[in-house]
Amino acid sequence: MGKVISSASTSLDGYVAHDDDSPGSLFDWYNNGEVEVTTAHEELTFQLTPQSADYWQGWTAGLGVLVVGRRLFDITDGWGGVHPLDVPVVVLTHDPPTDWHYPGSDNFHFVTAGVEAAVVRAQEIAGDRVVGVAAGTIAGQCLAAGLLDEVAIDLVPVVLGSGRRYFGDFADGDMPKLGDPTTNIQGNRVTHLIFPVDRG
Repeated sequence: MGKVISSASTSLDGYVAHDDDSPGSLFDWYNNGEVEVTTAHEELTFQLTPQSADYWQGWTAGLGVLVVGRRLFDITDGWGGVHPLDVPVVVLTHDPPTDWHYPGSDNFHFVTAGVEAAVVRAQEIAGDRVVGVAAGTIAGQCLAAGLLDEVAIDLVPVVLGSGRRYFGDFADGDMPKLGDPTTNIQGNRVTHLIFPVDRG
């Protein structure tokens, strides 16, 4: 069974998006290098530094499935039925859509029984590959429940002041401790960090 890892671009003060859900300058590092990286969407390509490209390709090569919440699913309209990373998606929601159909949408799996059930379903799909967990409420619930093995942060040197928190509104006191970073890679205007979660 593969690891369960949450990953996101994050401001210095712990936000992954503005209040209106836009990432603003948090995503600038995707286009400040010379290495072209393609996605499953022809119109979406990245220009990463060699350091960030190596890190990104290592992350995506091991990824088997993503777990997201209904909010992100709605904001992106389910990425038109194909996630840019071209992996299956498990959507945790109280109310699965009944009128959402795109080619490839059979790769989207809607789970209503809670975050643990969503992760179990994702692990069934991923097998030995990584289960990626989107930042926000889902990441907070997974961390609080002891479901995450690692937290990956693409730390961007900006301060947003407010917005959507990496772990939603979960209190720090409810969370397991994180260890020292096992990965620390400096890109251009971003530092890629991976922290192990103490699940003991």
